[in-house]
Amino acid sequence: MSAPTNWNDLKKDITRRMDSAVEVLKKEFSGLRSGRASVNLLDPVVVEAYGQTMPLSQCGTVGVPEPRMLTVQVWDKSQVKAVEKAIANAGLGLNPQADGQTIRVPIPALNEERRKELQKVAGKYSEQARISVRNVRRDGMDTLKKMEKDGHISEDEIKKHEKEIQSITDETIKKIDEALGHKEKEIMQV
Repeated sequence: MSAPTNWNDLKKDITRRMDSAVEVLKKEFSGLRSGRASVNLLDPVVVEAYGQTMPLSQCGTVGVPEPRMLTVQVWDKSQVKAVEKAIANAGLGLNPQADGQTIRVPIPALNEERRKELQKVAGKYSEQARISVRNVRRDGMDTLKKMEKDGHISEDEIKKHEKEIQSITDETIKKIDEALGHKEKEIMQV
C-alpha cells in the first residue's frame, strides 16, 4: 500500500494497524494456559506431517469434553504419532496420550511458579504489542511530516493531527494494558 496523502486515509491506516496489534496480542493470550482447557491452547502446535510442517488444526479436530481435558480427533490414522509428538514438544507442559485416533490431553493444575512464568510471558507479549503500536505512531508522525513537506497539509494541521495520533496511541495502549490485566487475573485464579 502506498503512503496515504490525506489525513483521513492516514488516520484509518494508523487505527487499523494499531487495532491489529491488539488482536494479535489477544490471539497470543488465548494460547497461554490459565488452568482451564481451551481449544486455543493448542493453536501454537505445529505438526510434521506429509513431509512438511502444518498447524495442528489441519491434522485434526480439537475438542473440550471437560474443563481440564482436551481431545484431538486426528483425521489420518498414520499421523497420530506425529500429532502426539508435536503436542508433547510444543513447550506447553502438556502430556498427550493416544487412544486410537483420539489423543487425550489432560490439563494439569498450574502451580504458583508456573503461574508466575505465564504472567511474565503475558507481560512480554503485551510489551511487544506496545512496541508495535509505538512503531505505528512513529510511522504516522513521519507520514504527517512528509505530507507537510509535499504541501498536502499545513503546519497548524500537523500539530492538531499529531495530538490525534497520540490520542489514538494512548487509547490503544490502554486496551493492551486492560487485556494484560485481565489475562494476569485469569492466570492467577486458582
